[in-house]
Order: sequence, then C-alpha cells, then structure tokens
Amino acid sequence: MIPRITSAAAGVLLIIVVLAGCGAPADPSATPTPDGIVRTPAPTPAPVISSAPEIPAAELTCESMISDGTVAALTEAGWTSQPKEFIVGGVELTDGMLCFWADYSVASDHGQLYGWSALSADDAADAQAGLLAEGWKREDGPDGVYFTEDPQYAMGLDDDGYGMTYLFGDGWVKFADTRQGLILVEWAG
Repeated sequence: MIPRITSAAAGVLLIIVVLAGCGAPADPSATPTPDGIVRTPAPTPAPVISSAPEIPAAELTCESMISDGTVAALTEAGWTSQPKEFIVGGVELTDGMLCFWADYSVASDHGQLYGWSALSADDAADAQAGLLAEGWKREDGPDGVYFTEDPQYAMGLDDDGYGMTYLFGDGWVKFADTRQGLILVEWAG
C-alpha cells in the first residue's frame, strides 16, 4: 500500500508543479496601488500585417463590365464600344455605364448593348415604376426582378422570346439587348 501512496503523492506533486508552471510570469511593469490591487498596463495591440497586397478595385468600363471572352469575340469581329447615357424608366443612372458595341467603320444600327449600374432602393423603385408605365413586362426570378420589353416591339429576341431586359438585384441593375445576354454582364460592383 505504501508504493500506491508514494505514487499518488508523486502524481499530485507533479500536477502542482505543472500547474504552477502554467501561471503567467510576474509582470515587471505591474504596479501595486495603495489598496493592494496590482494594476498592469494594457497591452499595446500589435499592428496587423497583411500578407496579401491591397488591390485597388477595378474601374467600370465597357471592357470590364462584360466577360473577357465576349470582349475578345467582339474585338475580333472589329467591333468597339462607346459609352452611352444610362437612363432606366426615366431615372438617369450616373453610377454606372451603358455600352453600345458595334462596327463603327460602317453605317449600321447593328450592335449589342450591355449596361450595369449601382443604384439606391428609391432609384430602383422609381426606375421600375417608369418601366411599367412604358409597357415593359415584369417577372420575378431567383436572381432578382426582370423587366423585358414587349416582344412585339423588340428589334431582336433571344431563343426564349425575350428582347431588351433589365435585371434588378440588391443595389444594382444589369441590362442587355436580350435576357440571355445578361449572363455576359459580369460586373459586380
């Protein structure tokens, strides 16, 4: 029975030594106050060092708004872009851009339109009300609210029968000359 007591006592002693070693070392900058409480100064926060360099946000341009593949295909076809005023339902969107891609070396009205803009909830409501008043069709979708021109007046339709279409999301709106074309507008703001 003595070996058990000795082993138990040695185990307790070992635990005490380990726990004592876990305590924080005395802080030489700690100063006792007259009431006996030891006060230590607050630690100085370490500066945050980021290993990744800060990358400035890209600028919204006719080229950055749409996919790289679309830019390459349009450029290869000899098309260039020109920014236009972006007005939706009577609301001018100055925080975005509407781009008309075409071959400007020939007289033609053939081209493609892409647009994107940030907008407030009030501007979105006004723009949507304006589109409805102009006869655009509204559809709720999983990505947001779609407004499409009446197909009987459309200059071009996609495979699903949609012409020019706006997609309103949370704080933004996209535009393309067909609903299927909206997928090419990749800008996220």
